[in-house]
Amino acid sequence: MQSTDPATLSIVSDSSHTLIRCSGAWTITYLKDIAAQLESLQPTSPLTWDISGVSKVDSAGIALWHLHKSSFEKKGLSTEVIGGRNEHLRLYHLLYSNNHQEVSLPKRPGWLHTLGRETFLAAQGIGNFLHFLGEAFVILLYTLRHPSKIRTRAIVAHIFTTGIEALPIIAISAFLIGVVVAYQSIVQLQKFGADIFIVDTIGISLTRELAPLITAIVVAGRSGSAFTAQLGAMKMTQEIDAMKTMGFDPFVFLVWPRIFALMIALPLLIFFADLIGIFGGMVIAQTQSHISFSEFTHRLQGALPIKHYIIGIVKGPFFAFLIATVSTYRGFQVSLNTESIGRYTTKSVVNAIFLVIACDALFSILLTELSL
Repeated sequence: MQSTDPATLSIVSDSSHTLIRCSGAWTITYLKDIAAQLESLQPTSPLTWDISGVSKVDSAGIALWHLHKSSFEKKGLSTEVIGGRNEHLRLYHLLYSNNHQEVSLPKRPGWLHTLGRETFLAAQGIGNFLHFLGEAFVILLYTLRHPSKIRTRAIVAHIFTTGIEALPIIAISAFLIGVVVAYQSIVQLQKFGADIFIVDTIGISLTRELAPLITAIVVAGRSGSAFTAQLGAMKMTQEIDAMKTMGFDPFVFLVWPRIFALMIALPLLIFFADLIGIFGGMVIAQTQSHISFSEFTHRLQGALPIKHYIIGIVKGPFFAFLIATVSTYRGFQVSLNTESIGRYTTKSVVNAIFLVIACDALFSILLTELSL
């Protein structure tokens, strides 16, 4: 039976040599005093470790011995081990068989490497999105040639969820935008006694720019994120794979119904936002400048050309197409874990809002060049 005597350490040192005798059970129970002795040891001559007296050892004992042995060697002191038993050597090699290979952390890539990698990934993402669009349009042409494939009930259901159910948040957002525009404009116009021009400001800015843009951003955050989360959940539960196995094309059943529904719902939401936003401006004009509702409405008929209203409505299908395609594309990118749903839902909202703003900027440039 192996001894369970406490671990002991004796040190014999002179100017030319240091002998360290180890004995007893070098296990975690008895190593506290041994560790303190080794910490205080400051040898200046070559060392010899005599471990023939060690009756028992565990991983803690091996680790303590290896720590100090390596520390002494780093100081330039040669070490020699004598008296090792087979069980000691087996445990040591099990723990430190690859110790001779120094582990080096990979160097942190420089900014140029990071820039190149991110540029490549961005270009790859654009290519994948264009591939998605190409496949979607191929399926669209096939669907138009076979009208029976159009999922009318799914489109109606999505119009209800993206349009009708979005009315409360669109109403609140549009009303507050109308209030903000009216307040900021009146403060400036009252300095010149031109309060009546608040009607022109509210009518043109809301119908042409603010109502379409704010409505699209709200829809991107509400419906766009929902599209990504829905398709992502279907991807995780392998429902999309099951659809493909049964011969159902996901573009026919999942992508185009959402795109069609949003392209129909968003122009209607913009029209609704126009009305509510102008009403918010009317309320502020009444309370701050005492412009009555009838006077406001009469002035609006002459101050708001129909082209501004039409331009705002025409932007709707373009914004809707961008929101729906980006959202469904990100939904198909979700992998088989819950973390990816949150990541790609965030990406879809950010990408959709960015594309909506960029598209609105292109509209502004184009319409300005066309003098519209």
